[in-house]
Amino acid sequence: MAYEDVGSGPSVVLLHGYPFNRSMWREQVEELRQNHRVIVPDLRGHGESAVTPGPATMESMALDVASLLETLNISRATIGGLSMGGYVALAFYRLFPLRVRSLLLADTRAQADTEEGKQNREQQAEKALREGMERIADALLPKLLTTETVAERPDIVRRVREMIGETEPEGAASALRGMAVRKDQTSFLSRIIAPTLIVVGSEDALTPVADSELMHREIGGSRLQIMEGAGHVSNLERPEEFNRALVKFVKDVEA
Repeated sequence: MAYEDVGSGPSVVLLHGYPFNRSMWREQVEELRQNHRVIVPDLRGHGESAVTPGPATMESMALDVASLLETLNISRATIGGLSMGGYVALAFYRLFPLRVRSLLLADTRAQADTEEGKQNREQQAEKALREGMERIADALLPKLLTTETVAERPDIVRRVREMIGETEPEGAASALRGMAVRKDQTSFLSRIIAPTLIVVGSEDALTPVADSELMHREIGGSRLQIMEGAGHVSNLERPEEFNRALVKFVKDVEA
């Protein structure tokens, strides 16, 4: 499992979304490393981490993260994830609740895929394997980013397109099939007792604000931060606001 490990202090683990890699957290790493130890892995099949046969389930990715933390002698950490990374963070908490100091759930949701959603993932998996990741980028970009970002922020568009293009089609297909079989976590949310920050872009088309409001209602004492004008990748579209919310949250948890 490829990863970066920088800074010193309380540990924060950030898990990227599909079909990205650890570089999506660059601005957050730079901010957090001043007072924290920050670990950003490439989840299996993404970035520099190996593709494995069969669906990459959220539980298997969570176990990869647990193994990495054992290797690094980290017993407890803030575990954060965006989109697919949020699914993995929830799976990690379910498997290892005592190892989670606090949770960050960004642009993600607790519900399982609908039947239509599962079919869409399988079609996307087959398309990735058949046509390559450039075509996946073409289809995903308008859903990931706001129309304003697409029109006015070529730097972000280029960065997202490059991350998608660097993902192996086999890794993307494996993750899609893993996400399709994940269980509904809604009934589990009320059992989360770790301090939790929920972040969502106001324009998120893939996991809308209502999905975050549901998690906020069910997770006792959770905070909900809505990033105005951001889409599904709120940490890239609104990095300063995202960082402010995250830094304040981890400081409050550690106080």
